[in-house]
Amino acid sequence: MTEARQSLGRWGEEVAARYLERRGLRVLHRNLRTPVGEIDILAREGKTLVFVEVKTRRSLAFGSPQEAVGPTKQRQILRAAQWHLSGAAPRTTVRFDVVAILAGPGEPVIEHIVNAFGLD
Repeated sequence: MTEARQSLGRWGEEVAARYLERRGLRVLHRNLRTPVGEIDILAREGKTLVFVEVKTRRSLAFGSPQEAVGPTKQRQILRAAQWHLSGAAPRTTVRFDVVAILAGPGEPVIEHIVNAFGLD
């Protein structure tokens, strides 16, 4: 991955974390690494643990940011979340959100997709 893409990704995660905090979520971890994958942001909203995938794009030339969170990416996130939750209380409520950010001139356009996918 190029330095420019990494920089854009870090910027997007910072924007997403601030956005979530302004909406009352408490960010617990960023870039939470597990042996089976990484969670961009782990937050808490009330009693619910929220696993957040952040996708940032500069343009729509290759589709919207949220379109990049397809079935394969969802499975990776679910595996990482299950690994993280293996020691959690059995009745922990979880949710999987996507924060899509379109960076451009001016303020970024942010779309927060609550409960974007889940365990079937």
